[in-house]
Amino acid sequence: MSEPSSLSNQLLIALPQLDDPNFARSVTLICRHDEEGAMGVTINRASDYHLAEVLAQLGMEDRSRSLGSREVLLGGPVHPERGFVLHEDDGRDWDSTYRVSATLKLTTSRDILASMASGEGPGRALLALGCAGWSAGQLEEELAANAWLTVPANDSILFDVPLEQRWTRAAHLLGVDLRLLTDYAGRA
Repeated sequence: MSEPSSLSNQLLIALPQLDDPNFARSVTLICRHDEEGAMGVTINRASDYHLAEVLAQLGMEDRSRSLGSREVLLGGPVHPERGFVLHEDDGRDWDSTYRVSATLKLTTSRDILASMASGEGPGRALLALGCAGWSAGQLEEELAANAWLTVPANDSILFDVPLEQRWTRAAHLLGVDLRLLTDYAGRA
């Protein structure tokens, strides 16, 4: 039997029939996928916070004066108390960083937030509270059940497209118009 291919650096696009409230109409970037399971960050759900508020809760001042309106995302139901910063690779190393792709990193340490607060952080970055996780084989089962579409990650979807458009725009990368799909699945 062949090894399953990794879904790392892929966008998971929830199909209309996926009714899990954590993932309905969501787009999730898979950051890690291996034989132990998968971990990702949902990129199209806003929390009730803005970045300046989170920084203030951590005792940091927004010295850049540009973070007040930046939305903080709901990254998923796992570890909702933890912050996950998806950011472009700007050549710097942070205390706790995982390389997702040649152009994208995921950092969970405070040093990146302090740098962002001072206006010296990565040029393009998203802060999410929580992440999504799947146990070994769980994501593959959900894919087989037609819960998700997958497409290679696209930095423009992550950083340039407004949150409310990411679900449909990610599907458009595959040529799929989600408005034309039914909200139920069938088998022949």
